[in-house]
Amino acid sequence: MPSRTELANAIRALAMDAVEAAKSGHPGMPMGMADIAQVLWSDFLRHNPQNPKWANRDRFVLSNGHGSMLIYALLHLTGYALPLDELKRFRQLHSKTAGHPEASETPGVETTTGPLGQGLANAVGMALAEKVLAARFNRDGFPVVDHTTYVFLGDGCLMEGISHEAASLAGTLRLGKLVAVWDDNGISIDGEVHGWFTDNTPARFEAYGWNVIRGVDGHAPDAIRAALEATRGSDKPTLICARTIIGFGAPTKQGKEACHGAPLGKDEIAAARAALGWPHAPFEIPQDIYAAWNAHATGAEREAEWNALFARYRTAHPDLAAEFERRLSGALPDEFAVAADAWIAKLQAEGPVVASRKASQMALDAYGPLLPELIGGSADLAGSNLTLWKGSKDVNSGDPAANYVHYGVREFGMSAIANGLALHGGFIPYDATFLVFSDYARNAVRMSALIPTRAIHVYTHDSIGLGEDGPTHQPVEHLASLRYIPNNAVWRPCDAVESAIAWKAAIERRDGPSCLVFSRQNLAHQPRSAEQVADVARGGYVLSDPPSARFDLILIATGSEVEIAMQAMRILADQGVAARVVSMPCTSVFDAQPLEYREGVLPGWCRKRIAVEAGITDFWRKYVGLDGAVVGLDTFGASAPADALYRHFGITAERVVDTARALA
Repeated sequence: MPSRTELANAIRALAMDAVEAAKSGHPGMPMGMADIAQVLWSDFLRHNPQNPKWANRDRFVLSNGHGSMLIYALLHLTGYALPLDELKRFRQLHSKTAGHPEASETPGVETTTGPLGQGLANAVGMALAEKVLAARFNRDGFPVVDHTTYVFLGDGCLMEGISHEAASLAGTLRLGKLVAVWDDNGISIDGEVHGWFTDNTPARFEAYGWNVIRGVDGHAPDAIRAALEATRGSDKPTLICARTIIGFGAPTKQGKEACHGAPLGKDEIAAARAALGWPHAPFEIPQDIYAAWNAHATGAEREAEWNALFARYRTAHPDLAAEFERRLSGALPDEFAVAADAWIAKLQAEGPVVASRKASQMALDAYGPLLPELIGGSADLAGSNLTLWKGSKDVNSGDPAANYVHYGVREFGMSAIANGLALHGGFIPYDATFLVFSDYARNAVRMSALIPTRAIHVYTHDSIGLGEDGPTHQPVEHLASLRYIPNNAVWRPCDAVESAIAWKAAIERRDGPSCLVFSRQNLAHQPRSAEQVADVARGGYVLSDPPSARFDLILIATGSEVEIAMQAMRILADQGVAARVVSMPCTSVFDAQPLEYREGVLPGWCRKRIAVEAGITDFWRKYVGLDGAVVGLDTFGASAPADALYRHFGITAERVVDTARALA
C-alpha cells in the first residue's frame, strides 16, 4: 500500500509535468498543498467520481485557482472523467484542463475560480445553501441534506477585499459546515509577503466569529487529519491555518517566488524527482498509486447509502421529496408560467403607474409564493431596492422556509455568494443594490456569466432620475458596461408590465445571469395588444406605429425614456412626421432573435433612427447607424430633482423632436 507521501507526490509530479509541458502555469501551490489535499480527499471528502452532481456530495472549491493542477490531479487520480491525455494538454485549446478551473468544462469542478477571493465567497454561498436546504427538508431520522463545503485559499485570496466581506458574513450566519484551509506559504508573485501582508489572520477570523485552528504543519498528515477532524460538529465556520512550503520538493526553488507562476524547468524537475524519491517518467503513475487514489468504490457506496436513505424519505415524506428533487433539477413548478402570464395580463389591463422598483416588488409578491427556491437579499438597501416581499423570511430566523439574506454593505461578496447559492443547486438567488454600485460587484457579475450561474442581479435607482443624491449615485456608464459582458441579459423595463416580464424571463433563464434594472421614479403605463405583451420577452418590439403604419423615423428607448419617446412621437405626429417607437428592454435578447423578427422591428430601409437613454450614448450607435443619433448622457450627473436634471441634460421629448428634425 503506497504511503501518504507517495500519494501526495503523485500530485506534485503531475503538477510539475503538466506545467512544464504547457510551458506556463503555477506548480508551486499544488506542490505545497499536496499533503493537505491527499488527507482531505482520501479521508474526509464525500464524493462520487462516477456522479459528480450527486446531491449530497461535499463541495470542494479551489479559491486559489491559479494552482489548478492541484484539482486536475485530484480529479484524475480519484477517477473522474478526466483522462491523463487531458492533463498532458494542460492550458491548451479545447482541453478540459484550462489555466484556471472552469465549472462548465471539467467534471468535478464546482465553480470557476481564478479571480482571487471569489472562490471563498462562492463557498460561503454553497454552505449557506446547505444550511437553508437542511432546515427546509431534513426531518428526524432523515438528514438528506448533510454535507460540508471545503475551500482552499491562499495569501492572495485573503488580501482581496472580498474575503473580508464573505468571511464576515459567514461568521455572522454561523455556517458550521464551511471549512477553509489557508495555504500559509508566505509567498506571492512579487516575493515574500511580509512586505505587504502582515495581518494577524487567525485573530481576524476569530473576530469574524470563526473557529480557528492555528499552527498546522501542512506537510504533516497526522496534524492535517487532526485539524480536519476538529472541524466536525462545529457551529461556526472553520479556518485551518496550514503552514506550507510553496513548491515543496523542488530543491533550489521551493519556498521562493520562482516556483509560483512559472515552470520549474527540466533540471529542477529532475532534481525534485530525486529529492521526492519519485523515479517515474513524466506523466507516469504506478498502478498501485492509481488503485490507492481511486474513489469509485467508496463514492458509489456513499451515494448508494444516501439513495437508500432518500428512498425511505420519499416514502415517509413524499411531498418534500418531490419538491427537493424538482428544486435540485432546476425545473420550475408546473403552474409558474401560467400564473406569471396571468399576472402580466392583469397588470396590462389595470395599468398601474409605479416606479419599476415597486413593480419589481409587486412581481416578487406575485411569483414568490410559487417559487420556494427563490432566495434573495440586498446590500443594506432592502427598503430602497424593494427586495423584501410579503413572504420574505430571514435566513437567521430559523424558519424552515427562510429565503432572505441581509447581506449588509457587501456588494461584491453578495454577488459572489449568490453565484455559490446558484451553483450549489436548489435555489434561484437574487441580490440587489443601486445600479451605480454594480461597479463594486462587477467581477462577480462577470463570473456569473462566465461560469455560468442562474443568478439574478437587481439594480435600482437606474439613472439621473434618482435625483438629489447627485452624481456619486447616478449611473451613467453602467448599463453599457453590464451589456458588454457576454452572456449577461440586462433588462431595463419601461413600466410594470415589462418589469413583470423581465422577472419571468430571468427566473426561466437557466444558462446565465440576468441583471434587472429598475427606476426610483414612477413610470407611465404603456398600452399594448396581447401580441405586443408577448413580444416584450423577445427583448425589443414595436410599441407604437402611426395609424397609417407608414413611418419616416424610428425612436428606440428603454426604461423611463420610453415615455419620452412616446411624447416625442406624438409631437412629431402633430408636425406631420410619422415615427415608430421601439421599446428595447433587453438588447442581448433582441439581438438573439431571428433576423426576420429583428428586421420587422428595425427595418433596414429606415435609416432615420434615434435612440433615447439616460446613459452613455456610444452603446446605441450599432442600432442607429451613421445616419442616426442618440439622445443620452456622456457626462456625470448633478444633484437636483429628477425633472430638473432631465431638462438640464436635454433628455426630453423636445430634444428628441429637435434631433429628429435635424436628421437628413
